Amino acid sequence: MTRLSVIAALFCALVQGPAFGLEIFACEPEWAALASEIGGDDVSVYSATTALQDVHRIQARPSLIARYRQAELLICTGAGLEAGWLPALEQKGNNPRIRPGMSGYLEAARLVPMLGVPESVDRAQGDVHPYGNPHIQTDPRNIAMVAATLVQRMAALDPDHAQAHRQRYAAFTDRWEAAMLRWEAAAAPLRGLAVVSAHQGWPYLYDWLGLREVASLEPKPGVPPSAGHLQQVLAGLETRPARFIVYAAYQDARPAQWLAERAGIPAIKLPFSVGGVPGADNLVALFELSLQRLLDAAGREP
Repeated sequence: MTRLSVIAALFCALVQGPAFGLEIFACEPEWAALASEIGGDDVSVYSATTALQDVHRIQARPSLIARYRQAELLICTGAGLEAGWLPALEQKGNNPRIRPGMSGYLEAARLVPMLGVPESVDRAQGDVHPYGNPHIQTDPRNIAMVAATLVQRMAALDPDHAQAHRQRYAAFTDRWEAAMLRWEAAAAPLRGLAVVSAHQGWPYLYDWLGLREVASLEPKPGVPPSAGHLQQVLAGLETRPARFIVYAAYQDARPAQWLAERAGIPAIKLPFSVGGVPGADNLVALFELSLQRLLDAAGREP
């Protein structure tokens, strides 16, 4: 009888499925973190990428396809960021619940004002995004706008836990708004400072903090810097000096370090997303740590 009871219990567990109310597939770790803030223990969240990967260059591997098939809600940045691999998931995963146009499909970039929308698109210009720069997660104001729509979608798809989702969203919003006020006050010394970027992935961060990008280490978006281009950037800093160089945790640090040594300015590694550096393990910590690194660099003697 004991053996039969165990078998019956296992069968019931398989039939009932997981205890979670909603299976969420997030293309990037920032949206996985946001969904976890709102969903808590009532959701199962899977992040297709990490902050140590270049999201432009992900492969639609079998493990991603399997997770895609299970999902009831998909949240991705959109704006072409996942164009190299998400269409393959849609084709191979065959999950109509989370296809574009369905209630289970959410593009974060559609919910915020886009920066860097090009007047024309030419592949000769490099990796140009026709809908604007997709790296919206570097501005906390954008996180708040995405959260407002995400909670509505989660509540609609998961009515059994809708009230709990809304309560967690309200608590998160209170913490987030208080944190933004604190960050913006602390960031006052950064306003107007000139910076060099390893990649044009920071326009939203710069817009929020009032920083000015005077050069990029990439000759064209997505094109690795050559020795000749780095020399040009170094020469340009003589007339347009910068206070520091910013690069993301997933990027090769050597070009930024090369320029930093010769220009006599610090190179700052920022996490770019949740999990990019030790300690940046949630959304609040992501911005706390990023801002502190910028302030530390700004406080050094130029």
